[in-house]
Amino acid sequence: MSRVLVTGAYRGIGAACALAYASAGARLVLADIREPEETAQAARAAGAAEVLSLACDVSDEGSVGAVGQAIDTGFGGLDVLVHCAGVIHEAPLLETPVADFDRVIAINLRGSFLVGQMAIARMAATPEDPARAILIASDMAYYGRETFSPYVASKHGVLGLVRSWAKEFAPNILVNAICPGPIDTEMLGAANMSADWRAKELAIPLARFGQPQEIAALALFLSGDGGRYITGQGIGPNGGSVMP
Repeated sequence: MSRVLVTGAYRGIGAACALAYASAGARLVLADIREPEETAQAARAAGAAEVLSLACDVSDEGSVGAVGQAIDTGFGGLDVLVHCAGVIHEAPLLETPVADFDRVIAINLRGSFLVGQMAIARMAATPEDPARAILIASDMAYYGRETFSPYVASKHGVLGLVRSWAKEFAPNILVNAICPGPIDTEMLGAANMSADWRAKELAIPLARFGQPQEIAALALFLSGDGGRYITGQGIGPNGGSVMP
């Protein structure tokens, strides 16, 4: 089975992706700002062939480089990247310090660039057996959202990376974004959401939050034979929040 790197694997969508690939027998590298050892243990129990758990600050070039070195030593390359690491920030523009903007951009956009660059460099793929790079963006990248401008800008930038890389590395590497709508994770928990934010998230046709496992199922599909003719796309498991 494939050698798979999942970032943001400590919790939420990243942890769900780790378990989905583990159930398929993958060899896993799991990374997060906090070493995701609990997820790694669950992945081993779920059937992963091998699991390496690492702490990584995706906004830091040296930290990402250390993950690359560990992959070289332990796995000899990569077949799949699922980049889930990210943060969200809610504040009116006029109440948003530049430091908060810089933090969101550093983690969400710079982090996507650094992790993508590191991972793609380790994908020795062919058109007959293409590698896959999957980055988590957001439905907000399409429709925007008041009081979320740094987050929206960062995720719109992720779509730009995906489209550019899809053209640059085709047909050897297929590059796509998953653009979730509201997903039931700690990041979108009650402690982090204003009442207005939560109401807007639920004002969609399916009128519910999605589950991390629903995003993981899509990532697994994109990594398999069913995803062989898909590249450069932003695919939206979003409950109907965006209908392109």
